[in-house]
Amino acid sequence: MSQYKFISTQPEKTTEFARRFAELLEPGDVIALEGDLGAGKTTFTKGLAEGLGITRNVNSPTFTIIKEYIGKMPLYHMDVYRVQSSDEDLGFGEYFEGEGVTVVEWAHLIEDQLPPQLLTIYLKHGENGSRVLTFEPSGERYESLCKELFK
Repeated sequence: MSQYKFISTQPEKTTEFARRFAELLEPGDVIALEGDLGAGKTTFTKGLAEGLGITRNVNSPTFTIIKEYIGKMPLYHMDVYRVQSSDEDLGFGEYFEGEGVTVVEWAHLIEDQLPPQLLTIYLKHGENGSRVLTFEPSGERYESLCKELFK
């Protein structure tokens, strides 16, 4: 499996990188975000939203699980940290096959409900307050997406 890395030295750089990335996204794309608390998952999602032309304030949907934002295409922002069981049928599949881009924070908690092809981004704390974003594509669509983003 291929890996691509981006090191961000400040939140604004993470946001700008995500904004550029959003320009490559298409309806039906699924992005799984993994990382410790405060690693930048929501900051990255805010940048995606800006790149999709969303003007509403984006914040973590921790207590509502799913928030929908409308821009050039919908952004479905999920935070499944509080999902009690991966067996719960919360209709995630409808979003994964929907008209927009789906971002899932803590995606490993519903791994059995995720589509087989997606892009997983691991966000980790780096040195001197930096963040290391590691992109792991699963499937040809996401491999070509990463190649385009990192060229």
